[in-house]
Amino acid sequence: MTSSIDTSRVLDRNIGIGELARRAGCQPETVRYYERIGLLQNASRTEGGQRRYDERAVRRLAFIRHARDFGFSVEAVRELLKMADHPQMPCHEVDAIAKHHLEEVELRLQRLSALRDELRRMVSQCAGGKVESCRIIEVLGDHRLCQHEAEHGGAGDLR
Repeated sequence: MTSSIDTSRVLDRNIGIGELARRAGCQPETVRYYERIGLLQNASRTEGGQRRYDERAVRRLAFIRHARDFGFSVEAVRELLKMADHPQMPCHEVDAIAKHHLEEVELRLQRLSALRDELRRMVSQCAGGKVESCRIIEVLGDHRLCQHEAEHGGAGDLR
């Protein structure tokens, strides 16, 4: 006698942290972190204390990971998730968050472009002699020698 129950769907409603992490392309510690900061709901637990997740958790974690891959901050992801949990809401707030993030990305790209140009200039001016006369070392030691000082800002500005 064959069962009409699709056991793969039953298992999907009851997966462990390792399987959830594998499906989302992350490590179990990442799942724990997202639980700690409230992006993922705390999982139900077995009598033995193991975390158990359902398909909603898989979808939510995939959303979080994808948004983080796009560079959205944890706080922006938190806001996006709140809105995603209310699909009947107008999406103007979602648009505002995405537009703000796009502006930040475009500014970072401008800075990266200026940084690239400055690096190209430094490399092209290096004669390949000794370190004592290396233009790259000279420019890195004296920010005033950069042509794009205001534009590239520095590595801290690129984060």
